[in-house]
Amino acid sequence: MSITTLSAALRDRRYLITPWPWRSSLFLATTAIVATPLACGLWLGLLPLLVAANDVGHGRGPDGAVIFLALLGAALLTVAAPLVALPVAALDRRRLRLVDERPLHGGPGGDLISRLRDESTWRAVLYALLLALLAPPVFFGAFLLLLVEALMLFSPFSVGTWNFGDYEVHGGLRGVPLCLAGIVLVPVLLYLAGALAAGQALLARRLLGAGDPLRDQLSEVHQSRARLADAFDAERRRIERDLHDGAQHRLTSLTLHLGLARLDLPDGSPAAEPLGLAHTQAKELMVVLRDLVHGIRPQVLTDLGLPAALRELAATSPIPVTVETDIAARPPEGIETTAYFVAAEALTNIAKHAHATRARVRVTGDGTRIDLEIEDDGRGGADPAGGSGLTGLADRVAAAGGRLLLASPAGGPTLLRVELPCPR
Repeated sequence: MSITTLSAALRDRRYLITPWPWRSSLFLATTAIVATPLACGLWLGLLPLLVAANDVGHGRGPDGAVIFLALLGAALLTVAAPLVALPVAALDRRRLRLVDERPLHGGPGGDLISRLRDESTWRAVLYALLLALLAPPVFFGAFLLLLVEALMLFSPFSVGTWNFGDYEVHGGLRGVPLCLAGIVLVPVLLYLAGALAAGQALLARRLLGAGDPLRDQLSEVHQSRARLADAFDAERRRIERDLHDGAQHRLTSLTLHLGLARLDLPDGSPAAEPLGLAHTQAKELMVVLRDLVHGIRPQVLTDLGLPAALRELAATSPIPVTVETDIAARPPEGIETTAYFVAAEALTNIAKHAHATRARVRVTGDGTRIDLEIEDDGRGGADPAGGSGLTGLADRVAAAGGRLLLASPAGGPTLLRVELPCPR
């Protein structure tokens, strides 16, 4: 069976005669190239903060220039971190194939806002930060080891005498023992390089998303469900606009023309009765179409917002409904639409199934989320499996990133609570 990972190759007795030592060395060399600008940028941003901390530690207040540079550096690091970490993570997913041939799942997709909300983006930021912090001391130590190894290997060819610690090194035959010791250390250094590369590969797989493909798949399913919900809402708004601006206006014009034609006919005309019937049916169709447009998205919801739409909904309910609203800022259109139709479906269920005498709708919002509560004094026992539409409501709320909670003991009362986030 072929070996596909460096960690497995390290356990193989033939490790030193396989390509893996050189692949791990190449991986570490490219890591040094990637980590150098990261470390320089990080320490340049942190330098004013370190100077300010040093001044405070010695009992001195930092001057204005240091404070300004420290704040500027902190702001730049905060803004630049995800912008730099995402391409670094994409590059390291490709570089990881040098030491781990297993497939690695990609990072977050979508626009920048979607990426900033994704957990994998901030795991990539953590990976880049660890690379910038740990790479300089690790590679400085590796450089010293390689320098000592080179001096040992080429000690017989050196000119003059020099000290290697407490050991005096001479050129020629007197440097052969040290050269032999350097040759013995070559396999040790190759194993150390392999272990270091395997450790970085493990860190990369954990932080760049490959360690938990199920979580990545669930995240993608959640994002695709949200995109489908947004597309559904956009299509519904288009249908509502076409019906309102096109079909409804044409039907209104037709109704007016039928009414005028009916007035122009004499009472005894044979066409008067069918024309009157057509006029009546056109007026009834206008009512049906108006209700249909209202069911797609009420105009009052678009014009005046959720509180006004809920009050209009309560006014048309067959049972008395009290509406309480306390919203700090108008929520996004999709969240507002979801909250409205949840309330509409809940009040419809109450009127049909709850045998309630009154209901209460309460909606609150602090700008970051919307909490909607619908309560009735009915018989309770609401069950999502009973075909009351609660499952569809839960799916709709989940697609908007919220959650639905239901308390409906037998005998009542029933309380439906919906929590919806309001992303900025």
